[in-house]
Amino acid sequence: MSCRLAYVFDEALAAYDFGREHPLSPIRQRLTNALVHEFGILEQDNVSEVTHIKPVRGPILRRTHDDDYIAAVTACSDGVTTAEMRGLGTPDVPVFLDMHRAASLICGASVAAVESVLTGNFDHGVNISGGLHHAMPDRAAGFCVYNDASIAIQWLLDAGFERVAYIDVDAHHGDGVQESFYEDPRVMTISIHESGRSLFPGTGPASDCGGPGAEGTCVNIELRAATSDSDWIRAFEAVVPDAIAAFKPQFIVSQQGCDSHRNDPLTNLMLSVDAQRWSYERIHQLSHEHCDGKWVALGGGGYDWPEVVPRAWTHLVAIAAGNPIAPDTAVPQSFRDLVFELSGVESPETMGDGVHLIIREFDGHLDPMSQLDRSILKTREAVFPHLGLKADPHGF
Repeated sequence: MSCRLAYVFDEALAAYDFGREHPLSPIRQRLTNALVHEFGILEQDNVSEVTHIKPVRGPILRRTHDDDYIAAVTACSDGVTTAEMRGLGTPDVPVFLDMHRAASLICGASVAAVESVLTGNFDHGVNISGGLHHAMPDRAAGFCVYNDASIAIQWLLDAGFERVAYIDVDAHHGDGVQESFYEDPRVMTISIHESGRSLFPGTGPASDCGGPGAEGTCVNIELRAATSDSDWIRAFEAVVPDAIAAFKPQFIVSQQGCDSHRNDPLTNLMLSVDAQRWSYERIHQLSHEHCDGKWVALGGGGYDWPEVVPRAWTHLVAIAAGNPIAPDTAVPQSFRDLVFELSGVESPETMGDGVHLIIREFDGHLDPMSQLDRSILKTREAVFPHLGLKADPHGF
């Protein structure tokens, strides 16, 4: 399989910075980029680094966000706001100098990833600085000012694509992207997330399955807190491959938030880096099965930056480059020294968490006594009939 990768990274993207005490620190991207370089991924002949990113302009932003909201972001870009303005100036989304340009630059990086694939010179694009999936058309939310994922998808629609699939594995529901395309049958949004009963943003039930004329194109898989590797993988396999196969996308955009990790300070799922790595490989595989490899992967959440984020996203870049890193591979000592210097925390010694993943193909059988399987069935019952699929082929 061809894995020509455009890796989009620019130090200027670090300008999207809410301050030293905020969880969404650009140090996550800097450390990931350092580890990517340590492994020599960018030295592969099939990999090119895309730099010198340009911010998206007003007409592109207005395809996703309304004029009044863009004006509010621009007005706050002097770093001052006297009242909450459309979600701005809150603890989650504090304002900062040149915020409009910094957020537009993140969007520009995701558009650059998409454009790289559209040229035909690349199969995949990765922008670890992107994935700001909570921004709504008319307001900021959840650390997100502009929704680069929605803007990238809209770019594809404007380029003539008729079916784009969005797969979101962040622990938080991908609410902003869902909102942008809820009534658009050309976009299938899939979000596998911790239930809104225990986690922000409190949305994403299985019953949300698409607006009028787009029923079945919104897929929500709710998981309870403390969901493990094996249960997460079972839920993914029970829904995502069949939904993707039925939708027949021409392009996949994914949000690869790694805050589903058991160490993440802001969420309650219990995944390992090994399971997260599996999800990246699976989405990569789906892109080749259904889209001739057309895939752009974005970053997202992930707040244990000393121990988790760089390892997880380096796996993502390596997989997109067609040269996966084995989980038992040693983390370079020079990188571990850098992490300790910056955080005082010892980085893990290997690229995995030392777990043994049990991967089984979903055979269609669901256990009525299992809370997980009941959750899976809710999603299948809400979505699958609209896609011409049986929700429960074997019956409870």
